[in-house]
Order: sequence, then structure tokens, then C-alpha cells
Amino acid sequence: MYVWPPKPFAALRWILAGWLLPWWGCFTVLAVSCWYFFTPDLASMKVLSWEWMALIWLRNAVLLTLFAAPLHWWLYTRQGQQDETKLNQKWQPKNSSRFLFNSQLKDNVFWSLVSGVTIWTLFESITFWLYANGYVPVVQWKGSELTILALGVVTVFWSPLHFYFIHRLLHWRPLYRLAHALHHKNNNPQPWSGISMHPIEHVIYFSAFALFWVIPVHPVLIVLLGFIQGISPAISHSGFQEVRLGKQLRIASGDPFHQIHHKYYEVNYGNKPVPFDKLFGSWHDGTVEAQAAFRARRSQLKQA
Repeated sequence: MYVWPPKPFAALRWILAGWLLPWWGCFTVLAVSCWYFFTPDLASMKVLSWEWMALIWLRNAVLLTLFAAPLHWWLYTRQGQQDETKLNQKWQPKNSSRFLFNSQLKDNVFWSLVSGVTIWTLFESITFWLYANGYVPVVQWKGSELTILALGVVTVFWSPLHFYFIHRLLHWRPLYRLAHALHHKNNNPQPWSGISMHPIEHVIYFSAFALFWVIPVHPVLIVLLGFIQGISPAISHSGFQEVRLGKQLRIASGDPFHQIHHKYYEVNYGNKPVPFDKLFGSWHDGTVEAQAAFRARRSQLKQA
């Protein structure tokens, strides 16, 4: 996307085929459906109450499970494609004292649902409450179609932009030891590892919703941002570059770029759509050259 001289058609092709489709397109359709059919009416959200917030929590928990559980079952429980396209060829042992309940899966499910979905729902609910009370105006679809489409692009790029900077913050040593180390127990991540985080990290991570406290949007984009933050990590942390069902169906899944971060910790703090790792010297694309550069940087830091 950021090569010079520019290659706009190649960049557009990558954005559409290599990033947005199929998953983010799926989340967009899902967000529209959920806003109109599985979200309380905005008028009922003028007062924060556990009744409607619990409905949003249930919706979010069910949807995360519907994505993460089948992925885990196919790739790890059934091992439906064995190690084909597996990004880390090692298999995590079923029992490990590093995790709660001596199980990576149980640990990940616990933190994802009990802390992750709860804090995700809290941020989403506060955002709806602000819109319901008119503190932030609702952008209506009719007459604002181009504005909402532009805000949709902003939403899609805001997530990786926000993630880079909060992720660098989470690697500040005191905050890493206090919170982010819990997520990094998953050096060989699985689908439920995506938002398996310490509650402090969940608060920082889901603070992405604060953008919509100052920039008015249509409520569908609030739901969409929640799915991007809450569900898409289950796919990017799947541990397999592709999900293969039969001989023909292949669906992009795990992110090799972020998988390298889980292996080496000090590289690839962001996601591929934003150029900050390249700009700030923490880029690692998996090549021998990139590994040599990483080792040289780490050696210099130790000497300093």
C-alpha cells in the first residue's frame, strides 16, 4: 500500500482481496443485520440498565463463540487439515501450568468471555447511551450515504491505527508485566486467544470506541467497530494462514504478520494496513534479512 512510486491498482486489489474480503465484508453485513434485528432500540438506551446491556453482552458472546468455537474445533480438536498452512508447526500441549485451569483453551475462553466481552459490551453500551441522549448526534443514512461510506472507511482504518499505538504502550515494561503478559502466554495462539487479555488491557484495547464519542456516525458503525475489535482477532489468531474445507474451499484466516509478533514480541506491533512498523523500525516480514535486522536491533538495545 505504501510503496514508492505508488501502485494504486495493486494497493486497491490487496485492500479488497487481501484484507477486507471475506471477513471484514462479513462483519459489515453482520453489523447491519445485528443493528436492525439483534440490538435494543436506541430510544430504550437513554438510561443505562443491565437489562438491555445484558442483551448486547449475550449477542456479542454468542457471535464470538460462533466464530471462535468452530475454528478451534476444525483446526485443533478435529485437526481437520492437520498442520497444513499452520503458521507454527508445533502443537500446544493440551495441559499446561502456564494457563488457568491448566488449559490454554479454557484460559482463553475464560478471559475472552468473562472480561473481554464484558468490557467490549460496556464500551459499546456507553457509546449507544451517548447517542440515545443526544450527546453525540446520530448520522442518518438517508441523505448522508456518502458521508457514512467515508466514515466506514475511517472505521476500518481506525482499528489498526489505534491498535498500533496502544500496543506499543502495552509493551512498556511495567504495563507489560501488569497486563499484556497474560495475552503473550499465547506464543502459539489459537482462535480463542484473540481477545484473551487482562481486564486492564481490555479497557485500553476497547477504548477504540472513544472515537465515536467525538465523531458522529450511524449506529451500524458502532456495532461494526465492536465486531472488528472483538471478533476479528479470533480469525487473525487462528494459527493457520488458511482454513481449508475440502479440495476447493480455502478461506484466509491467521495473520502471519501478527504471528511473528507472538514469536519475537518486539516486532510487528501494528497490522499490515498501517505503515508504522516500517516507519519506526519494528517491521519483520519473516524473511532471513528481516530476522538478521531484528537480531542486530536487539543486540544494540542490550548493549545500550
